[in-house]
Parts: sequence; C-alpha cells; structure tokens
Amino acid sequence: MTKSSNQMWGGRFAAGPDAIMEAINASIGFDKRLAPQDIAGSRAHAAMLAAQGIISDKDAEAIREGLLTILSEIEGGNFTFSTALEDIHMNVEARLKEIVGEPAGRLHTARSRNDQVAVDFRLWVRDQCDAVDGALEALMKALLAQAEAGADWVMPGFTHLQTAQPVTWGHHMLAYVEMFARDRSRFADARKRMNESPLGAAALAGTSFPIDRHATATALGFDRPTANSLDSVSDRDFALEFLAAASICAMHLSRFAEELVIWSSAQFRFVTMSDKWSTGSSIMPQKRNPDAAELIRAKIGRIFGANVALMTVMKGLPLTYSKDMQEDKEQVFDAADNFLLALAAMAGMVSDMTANRASLKAAASSGFSTATDLADWLVRELNLPFRDAHHVTGSLVAMAEGKGCDLPDLSLEDMQSVHKEIHADVFDVLGVENSVASRLSYGGTSPVRVREQVARWKEVLA
Repeated sequence: MTKSSNQMWGGRFAAGPDAIMEAINASIGFDKRLAPQDIAGSRAHAAMLAAQGIISDKDAEAIREGLLTILSEIEGGNFTFSTALEDIHMNVEARLKEIVGEPAGRLHTARSRNDQVAVDFRLWVRDQCDAVDGALEALMKALLAQAEAGADWVMPGFTHLQTAQPVTWGHHMLAYVEMFARDRSRFADARKRMNESPLGAAALAGTSFPIDRHATATALGFDRPTANSLDSVSDRDFALEFLAAASICAMHLSRFAEELVIWSSAQFRFVTMSDKWSTGSSIMPQKRNPDAAELIRAKIGRIFGANVALMTVMKGLPLTYSKDMQEDKEQVFDAADNFLLALAAMAGMVSDMTANRASLKAAASSGFSTATDLADWLVRELNLPFRDAHHVTGSLVAMAEGKGCDLPDLSLEDMQSVHKEIHADVFDVLGVENSVASRLSYGGTSPVRVREQVARWKEVLA
C-alpha cells in the first residue's frame, strides 16, 4: 500500500513511501522533543531574514506569530504529530502553512533540514548540560552536609575492600565531592565547545543569500557561528562529548551506589537508608532493600550503551550528512533522561541517609587498621628504616592475630618481646581517633583538614 506524494519533497517523487519505508524513515516519534528548540531556531532565522531584507517584515511577523501559536499548541498537548511528515521540522512547517498560508513557504529560505536539525539538537544538548550542572551542584551540597556532620567520625578506609587505615566519614564524603566537581567541569567544558551555531550552513556548502549568521548565533545564545559549513552539518561531537562526560559521571554514581548497597547491608550497618529510597520484601519482613541505589547502578549501563551506540553510528560516515545520523537522538534522549534521574535519586538518598557512627567506629577499630601508624611511629621514634619497621609491625600483627585481639590490646611486654626499644608512648598512635588526627598532610583525613575542605567547597558552591 502506498500513500500520496509528500508535498514537502516537491515533485521529484511520483509516489510516497510505503508503510515500511515511512516507518523506518520517520523520526517524529522521538524528535518531537526538539519542538521548543526547533521553533526557537526558526524564529531567530525568520527575524534575521527580515533584517537582511531577504523576506518582508510582514511575512516575518506572520511567521513569528504562527510559530508562537504552534508552540502553545504543542505545550498544551493540542498538536497532532504526523508520521507522514517525517520529523519535527516538517510537522511544524506544515502546521505553520495552515495557520499563516503563503509566508510559511519563505521560512526555509537560506537553510536546510541539515543545519536545522544540527542547531536544534545542539540547543537541546546544551540545555541538558545546564540541567546536569544544577543536579551535580545539588548532589555536591548533599555530600558536603554529610561531610560537615561527620568530619571527625572514624570509619575504615579500604583497599581491595579490605580494612586499610582509619579515615573519617567526612573525608570519604569529600572524595565524591571531588569526583563530581570534576564531572561538573567536564560538562562546563563540553558546553563551551558546543556553543557555536551551525544555523546558516544550509545543506552543506552555505548559501548564496546574504544571511547574517552572527545575528542568529547571538539570538540563540551561542558564542559564535561555526566556521566550516561541511563540519557544521556533519558534526555530532557535541552529543558524543555529552555522553562521554555523562559516562564518566555515571561511573562515579555507580561506584557510590555500590558502596551504599554494601554499607546498608546487615554485615556492615554503616548507613541506614530512609523509607523513601528503600523497599521491603514480599516474604521477608525484616528486609530493607536499597532499591534506589541498585537501580542507579543498573541504569548506568544505558548511558554507557548510548555512548558506544552513537560512536558506532558516526564512525564510518563520510562528510557530510547521512541518514544514519537520524539515529543520533534516541540514545542521547534516553541517556540524558536516565542520567538526570540517577543524579536526582542519588542526591535524595545522600540527603536522607543516616550514617551509623558506632558501627563505623567499631569497623575502623578492627582489622589492624592502625598498623601503618605503628610502623610510622617506629620510624619516627626509634629511627628504624621503614622496611625494618614494616617487619616489626608485621610480627606484632601476627602476635595479635594469635591472641585474638587488635594491636592496641597487646601489652607493652608483648611489644617489647618483638623489639625491646618500644616504649609506652606507642599507645598514643594506636587509637583510631589518634590515627586520623595525625593525618594532617594536605588532602589528608584529619578532621582539621576535612573541615578546611568543607569550608572551601561551601564557598565555591555558594
């Protein structure tokens, strides 16, 4: 079954595509999300055409009013999208013709769907960068609140998920603040690079009309127009860079989600998740499942997948535009939606979760977490070479293991049986609070340094 010729294509096609071709060719099912950006681009283009004397002021005003009517219809849910019209650009233009008549046909002067979709998509991705920036700021502030509250709460620091050295809860929270700050800067960098307008590049070679690309760039909030028309219509680096930055940030979200899943388990009891972010079991009434953290951890795969999918679409395309590039949007839309959802959920969980100070301290005090402090003390106080101090400390750890106790529980006589010069001052460094308090190097876990970093970040985010 065939449909009548699509008049937007002109007289080249004697018959329209059949149902299968229409289905594979149409993008209106997803690119209708670009309606606000498409109408903004068209308004800027029409205003520029009038300013340059390419169309009349009367036609430009009719186009402007018609586009505002269409935007109102779309926002109000009163616009009928047509698959036969393929995409958001043709749907808007067809409706504009119904509203204003002949002037609608002048809107597409000196542009192509190639530069039109490039500017629409770039505007949309730029908006997502702004939304991500706000979401990351909210998450960082939630982490800072946790860090400030627990600046001196001791907990185990891990390597290989084995107890390594005592750290503070505040220091651990600040580690994620640093990660998400880097993510925030990546999105800011990406936004700066993408903030060039491809509008006016037309199909691929520019146009013979005396357009003013700087005017449309300024009207749409871009820093400047793109400098090469071929690159303008074929570039999707801005979307790839958004996905790359999102993938790195998503990885950080997943790492934190994994920690929250572990920490909220009965074996750890480091944190308690609020009912807002947990679910129960249908048959096990004692359970509180960290579903939000698990779903964040899972959704990250969709963001990684979108990144790989778009790189795969783009990797084999010669310049300039190919229809393959219609496949650039769905994965970016999906990734952005799930990424922003994950950021919001993580900020909510961090704001509501309760750190269990007693459990954190008990875990910090186990697993010979102050062994490195003992070795450092032997170097400082007894002038032992570090390798010798390491050996003495290892012998004392073995002794404590044999006795079923921790290092601070060994007697001075026990310690002197391994190295006779050890004296009572050694016990000053073996407590976990003493350990974290001694870590005063810049970036260290000492509560003094943690509070300094909290103050610095609060000022940055103010």
